[in-house]
Amino acid sequence: MKPHEAAVTPKYKRILLKLSGEALMGDDAYGINRQTIETIVQEIAVVVRMSVEIGVVIGGGNIFRGVAPGAAGMDRATADYMGMLATVMNALALQDAMRRAGLDCRVQSALNIEQVVEPYIRGKAIRYLEEGKVVVFAAGTGNPFFTTDTAAALRASEVGAEIVLKATKVDGVYTADPRKDPAARRYQQLTFDEAIQRNLKVMDATALTLCRDQKLPVNVFSIFKKDALLRVVTGEEEGTLVHV
Repeated sequence: MKPHEAAVTPKYKRILLKLSGEALMGDDAYGINRQTIETIVQEIAVVVRMSVEIGVVIGGGNIFRGVAPGAAGMDRATADYMGMLATVMNALALQDAMRRAGLDCRVQSALNIEQVVEPYIRGKAIRYLEEGKVVVFAAGTGNPFFTTDTAAALRASEVGAEIVLKATKVDGVYTADPRKDPAARRYQQLTFDEAIQRNLKVMDATALTLCRDQKLPVNVFSIFKKDALLRVVTGEEEGTLVHV
């Protein structure tokens, strides 16, 4: 094997990529920026073509978030259901961008909207992954009061993913907000207990606890850093790794 071939050997066979809705906005104030979503899909395509099986959980914060100011005064469960529907919209946009990039993608929703997307069925999702299709899991867990981070931890556990990759706008977990504190330091690695005790906002506590209990590592990285996803998948040091 040539050195450059060894460098692109994937470390993981099956991954769960968590994308925030905000990541799809690019520099826009809200909604979906077409150029941004196409860039994200290009990063995913490189990894798919290495025969890595990818499930994606997408957020909805670019359209509606149940805990956002816009939901103030609204019944929390109602607001959360609206947020779940926003994730379905994002999932459809992601599926369309993947189709245009030549990727085979299926959307499964935790809420039944069968005229638009398939319902989430675990066995079918696993079969799709084994067939090399990208599976986008929409509508969170299907229940209010749970975040899409928790949905990512849950789906990753259910389909047997080896790692959760949390794609953000920042290239890892820092001691403080690097945009406000120039002295902020990036953690290369953390344990789940350290992340929870230091309240580092890697994911919400429910998601972190589930990943810890399932011994499912989490890597936080920037989806906007070129080839960062590829580097994580091939086992290079990128972002922040949270582990047991």
